[in-house]
Amino acid sequence: MSLKWDPGEVKKKSSLNAILKLLRIEHTLLDLPFTYAGMALTHYPITLREVVLATFAVIGLRIAGMTYNNIADADIDRKNPRTARRPLLTGDVSFRDAWILVALGSLIYFASAFFLSFYAFILSPILYIVIMTYPFAKRFHPFPHLHLGLSLALIVFGGAIATSGEYVNNLMEAIESVPWTYFFAVLFWGSGFDAIYSIMDEEFDKSMKLGSVAARFGSRGALMFSLANYIISSLFLLIAWRLYNLGLLTLASMIISIFIMFYQVASCFIDIKNVPKAFNLNLIVGVIVSICILIDLLL
Repeated sequence: MSLKWDPGEVKKKSSLNAILKLLRIEHTLLDLPFTYAGMALTHYPITLREVVLATFAVIGLRIAGMTYNNIADADIDRKNPRTARRPLLTGDVSFRDAWILVALGSLIYFASAFFLSFYAFILSPILYIVIMTYPFAKRFHPFPHLHLGLSLALIVFGGAIATSGEYVNNLMEAIESVPWTYFFAVLFWGSGFDAIYSIMDEEFDKSMKLGSVAARFGSRGALMFSLANYIISSLFLLIAWRLYNLGLLTLASMIISIFIMFYQVASCFIDIKNVPKAFNLNLIVGVIVSICILIDLLL
């Protein structure tokens, strides 16, 4: 099944709009709440300095990662009718300017990690490498969705290290501070919604011999893969609620998010044209759970 909707398409002719579409800056909503939840779940004191630096780190990584993703996939996107109107391909953003954005984002990210703590800085390449290699995953195997899920989960990891790095005595303590149950909940949630997104390029990916569960197993196979990921994510969410002694507000947000996840899959089983709607619902899932965790822990 091939659908034409593309969140990265340039529709308004302006330099600012083109850059915002290149970066898909609104999708930072997927990243920042996970960062703050990762910080709060360590149960270490959180300072304004850490919040500001962690925010800059995420924004820098988003700029570098999204821009490089567009550069690395340009030859593929040019051949795909759904993605052929992206800023680099229309000329609204030049490749020179795109590389400048990659360098600027990378500088912001690593500088923020450096000023956060020693452990934040030495672990920062892990997040960077995983996120910058994402566009190549589909060239090697049919499960790049797990790679994207890992990229999102590592934002939780980074948030935890941003806070704990100031207080721990060694690297192992820093790693142990990460809320791993929430980490895996985010990983499988991200993998699940990306599998749904891949349905839009099922036919194109097959023709280009690119990896995705939709290209390998068809749209129904992608939905079943997404469902399995959502089930695992739901279990980890509920374990996290119990393990971290979170309140009823967080539990309610998790139940709503679990409902939304399964609604996405069901709506696409009913009509595959619901894929864009299902994808956009993920902004709600990412925001409400993390915000409710913050309210429960900080208020």
